[in-house]
Amino acid sequence: MTTPRSRTPFLLPVLLPLSMLLVGATACGGSEPAKPLAEKAEKLEIEKPKAAGTMKFTVDPASSTLGFAMDAPVEKIRGKVPAAATTGVVYADLDDITKSTALIHVDIHELELFQQVQGEDGAFGEEVKQPTQNEHARQWLEISEDVPEDIRKKNELIEFSLASIKDASAASVNALEGDSRTVTFTATGEFLLHQRKAQKDAKIEATFTYKDGKPVSVTVKTVEPLSITLDEYDVRPRKGFGVLAAKTLDALAPKVAKDAEVSVEFTATLDP
Repeated sequence: MTTPRSRTPFLLPVLLPLSMLLVGATACGGSEPAKPLAEKAEKLEIEKPKAAGTMKFTVDPASSTLGFAMDAPVEKIRGKVPAAATTGVVYADLDDITKSTALIHVDIHELELFQQVQGEDGAFGEEVKQPTQNEHARQWLEISEDVPEDIRKKNELIEFSLASIKDASAASVNALEGDSRTVTFTATGEFLLHQRKAQKDAKIEATFTYKDGKPVSVTVKTVEPLSITLDEYDVRPRKGFGVLAAKTLDALAPKVAKDAEVSVEFTATLDP
C-alpha cells in the first residue's frame, strides 16, 4: 500500500497485536501464500483446569495494552488498539502454575497504524498516521467496510489460548513470599487471526498481587514479542474484498515486513 510519506509501499499487524496487521504496499497478488496456510477456525476454546483450587481471573480491559510492530529497512509500522478491545479469562492453579490455562480476545475493529519513515540521514522520523495506509491494512485483514458484516466481524477477532506451560521459574505461586509474586514461563497455545489458527509459543511474565496472604490479581505480559507470519494466516495484499493485488508479500520484501511482532500486557482480577 503506497502512502504519501513512504518511500516504499507497505502494510501491518497485531498489536497488535497483536496481531499481524499490516499495511503499506500497493495492491494484492494472485499467487498462493509462500508457506502453508494455518487451519481454518472462527474461535478458540480452552478447558478449565480440574484442580479444586483453580482460581478464575477476569481481564480488566482498561489495564490492557496490545501492539503490533512491523519493521522494514526504510520504514517502521506500529499497530495499536484501544485498551477496551482486550478481554478474556485466566484460570490459574496457584499450587501448580503449569496446570493453568487462559483465553484472551482482542477486537481489532478500531485498529490504527502509525508509520515512521527513514530520512536521508538514516534516522527515522516521528510516528504519523497515514489514512491510505490504514485503509490498505484493513483490506489486507478483510475488515474494511466493503466486507460483508458477518465475515468482517469474524475477521475482527484475534485470540490467544494458553493450553500448557513449560520452563516455569516456580511451580507454586502460593509457595512464594510477599505481596508481589512473579513467575516466568513459556506458554503454548493457539493464535487465531483472520479466521485461521496455529500453535505458537510465547514467553510470559506473570506477577500475582496478594493482599493479606490471598491473591487478588495478576498482571501478564509478553517477555518477548510473539512473531506472526502473515502468509500463514492468509493476510496479504488485497485491493478489495476477495480481490488479491498483483504483488505478493514475497515480491514486496524486504521493503515490506512479512512478520508482525505482537506484544501484550494486561491485568486480570480475581472473580468474587
